Amino acid sequence: MQNLQAKREADGNDEIRVVIYGCRGSIPVNGPDFDEFGGSTSCILITSDDSINVSIIDAGTGIRRLGQEIMKDEILREKPIVIAFTHFHWDHIQGLPFFEPAYVKGKKISLLALGRERPIADLERVFSVPMQREYFPVQLCDMGADFEFLLPDANIHLFPKAIVTARKHQHPGSAYSYRIVRGKKSIVVCIDIEHGENLDPATVEFCRGADLLLHDAQFTPEELANHRGWGHSSYEQAVECARLAGVKKLVLTHHDPNHNDAFLAKVEKRCQELFPNCVLARENMTVVV
Repeated sequence: MQNLQAKREADGNDEIRVVIYGCRGSIPVNGPDFDEFGGSTSCILITSDDSINVSIIDAGTGIRRLGQEIMKDEILREKPIVIAFTHFHWDHIQGLPFFEPAYVKGKKISLLALGRERPIADLERVFSVPMQREYFPVQLCDMGADFEFLLPDANIHLFPKAIVTARKHQHPGSAYSYRIVRGKKSIVVCIDIEHGENLDPATVEFCRGADLLLHDAQFTPEELANHRGWGHSSYEQAVECARLAGVKKLVLTHHDPNHNDAFLAKVEKRCQELFPNCVLARENMTVVV
C-alpha cells in the first residue's frame, strides 16, 4: 500500500489528489465479501504538493486509518488539520474519537461546516455531546488537540490557490455539496443527496464542467423507489447528473452496507456502459485531477 509520502510524490506539483479512506454509507461493514470496495464510512483526503494543511472531508470510520498514516508521515504530522463536514449524521462523524492526531497535545485541528443556512449554532456541541462520559470514555475537551470550530458562510481557501464553495442540497437534517476549484481544475463532492423524482437542476449546475465528481449512489433505481425521503441517490441519477453537467470523471460513492463486492462490481459495469469514464469508489483509491 502506498504511504502518504509516495502519494505526494507520484504526480506533478500542479495537481490535486483525492484519496478515499471511506466510501461506505450508513454503517461500517467488514468481512471477505467487502474487501474490494471497503467497509469504512465516509472520509476523503484532498491534497496537493503545496498543501499547507491536511485537508479532509468528513470523519467517518475511514479517518482512523488516515490518522495513523498522518502520524507516520514526518511532513504531514507537523501540519495543521482541517476537517470540513458535509453534515453530521453518524456515518460522517463517528471516526473522530479514533483519530490519532486529535490526541496530540496542542495539535491544531479546525472543524468546519461551510455553507449558508446551517441548522446549527454551536458546532462544538455537535462533537462534544456524542463524546459525553455516558457514551465514550474520553471527552472532546480531554483529547489533547487544540480544536477550533468554524461556521463560515462564504468561500474558504482549503490550501494555496484552492477555493471551496458549498451548496445546500436535499437530505434529512440538511447536507451540503462542496466544490473545490484550483486554477482551471475543479472537484465536486456531492454525497448524501436526494434529487427527488427528477434531478435537481441547481445541483447539476453546481457540478457543471467539473474535472471530477464524487456523487452519492447508495441505491439501485429499484431500491430508490422504496426509499424516498431517505436522502440518497441511485447510481442512474449520479450518472445522469454527471452527463448533464458535462463532468469529465465520475466516482460513485456512499455504498449501501447491504451491497457486497460482487453486487458493486455489477453496478460498476452497468454504470460504465452508461458513462464510460466512471468508477465506483474503493478504499485507498487515489484520483488525480
